[in-house]
Amino acid sequence: MQVRVARHAGVCYGVERALELATEAATSGRVVRTLGPLIHNPQAVSALKERGVEVAACLDEADDGTLIIRSHGVDPAIIDEARDKGLDVVDATCPFVSKAHDAARTLDAEGYTVVIVGEADHPEVEGICAHAGGHAIIVQEPTELPERWRRRKVGIVVQTTQSLSRLEAVVAAILPRVAELRVFNTICSATTQRQVSAEELAAEVDVMVVVGGHNSGNTTRLAEICSEVNPRTHHVETAEELDPGRFEGAVLVGVTAGASTPDRQMRGVIDAVEALG
Repeated sequence: MQVRVARHAGVCYGVERALELATEAATSGRVVRTLGPLIHNPQAVSALKERGVEVAACLDEADDGTLIIRSHGVDPAIIDEARDKGLDVVDATCPFVSKAHDAARTLDAEGYTVVIVGEADHPEVEGICAHAGGHAIIVQEPTELPERWRRRKVGIVVQTTQSLSRLEAVVAAILPRVAELRVFNTICSATTQRQVSAEELAAEVDVMVVVGGHNSGNTTRLAEICSEVNPRTHHVETAEELDPGRFEGAVLVGVTAGASTPDRQMRGVIDAVEALG
């Protein structure tokens, strides 16, 4: 059984930067906490805990030491509050997420009704919404738009890990309803590269394996995209989740990984798949 890895797969710059900042903070000798999981990858978060980096579910759980703002970003008021508490704040917000923050803030300041294409309960979207003044409309599909909804000026910003097709669908649905539409395509290039290369590979292989956290939005979307062209797509976090029975009769297996999946984690799955054949 042969294994082929997608051209673009695995940890992106923003996640790698966040991990490096957290690892560096762990050597300071101070108490170090991340505000929520640093990234949506349980194995990486567990590895950080072994280095002494704890997770604070909320700001009330961080009274001293260093507080790391996770890659998804937060409401700027939270950073101000953390500094007022005397915490040493390390901002590990992904630069692409920061661009989405800037776009949302600009649209709100210029009087646009802000629409965010993304998951309403995702921490990244919550942060973008806060930068838009806290009153943005959040949708993933055109059907989620309010009925008979009309606005003069609408501005769109998108969660960095969403797919281009989803953004295009929402834009097409809003355009006939408004006099002016401004769109910031804030999908990060790493997300697009991984989605395109994963889809291409999934169409060429017998079985497709997507590696990454089950709680990771970008990894889940990779699995969804691959499943559309290859029903034998399997989303796993680690090699232990591989089911040998799912590879029966397979000659060529494709592997990709989400942008929040460290290389070592992907490599472990690749080695396990190769051992099956």
